[in-house]
Amino acid sequence: MINFNGDIVASHTQLSIFNRGFLYGDALFETVKVINGNPIFWEDHYFRLMASMRILRMEIPMNFTMEFLQDEMARLIDAEKLEGTAQRIRFTVFRDAAGLYTPSSNNIGYVITSNTLDSELYHNKEGDYEVELFKDHYVNQGMLSSLKTTNKMVNILGSIYAKENGYANCILINNEKKVVETLNGNLFLVKGNVVKTPPTPDGCLKGIIRKQLLLILEKSEEYSLEESSISPFELQKADELFVTNVIQGIQSITKYRKKTFDRKVASDLLVKLNARVRLGI
Repeated sequence: MINFNGDIVASHTQLSIFNRGFLYGDALFETVKVINGNPIFWEDHYFRLMASMRILRMEIPMNFTMEFLQDEMARLIDAEKLEGTAQRIRFTVFRDAAGLYTPSSNNIGYVITSNTLDSELYHNKEGDYEVELFKDHYVNQGMLSSLKTTNKMVNILGSIYAKENGYANCILINNEKKVVETLNGNLFLVKGNVVKTPPTPDGCLKGIIRKQLLLILEKSEEYSLEESSISPFELQKADELFVTNVIQGIQSITKYRKKTFDRKVASDLLVKLNARVRLGI
């Protein structure tokens, strides 16, 4: 089942072929982890969505409060009888209007979908996790690249490249050949006691878990935080590399080209991240 503009309907319900999200990628989405009915880091998700809608000049309905959207997610979970489980909720907002490139209005519609997750807390999964640099296409620097729009062609092509070549993930670079992020999350690099991640002006997503780790690292006495550009040459000199997103939490990279990496700092930060998750549930 899905929540389509407030109506709980069958999951095979079809959007119009004239939907602007389909025709032009004129849509945004948030992926939220819900544990026992509680969307974790929900305030961060909500304000990121509102800021993104303003940037794209979408008309934000008066009833689009944090409480309303949380209730809309809860209604879907209740309808599917999934209470007491961990859920991956995708909240997609699209401009619901006719027109070509120029929309006839800035009104919006939304769709909410859900999938059950195996675990409530985050785990740094064991096993090989090899990555490679994706150089066929670049992420453009600028504000639009930091938004979660449905225009993800670079990520799609990078994912196909990774699958065809046996990689778990790929690292994306921008038009100035600076490291931006991975296909499905933000990238962190560890060298000694310095933990470094690309700044958002380089084109990376304003990730929810990225923000949580920045808050953790800013208060840490063990590690020094740097938000600064990363050159591809730095990757093989790092002690650790890891990926973050709201569904996986933290995933250590084990190999990049001929270099293998430790996972000590990532595992340490994961404990601190899970402590924040527990506070939210």
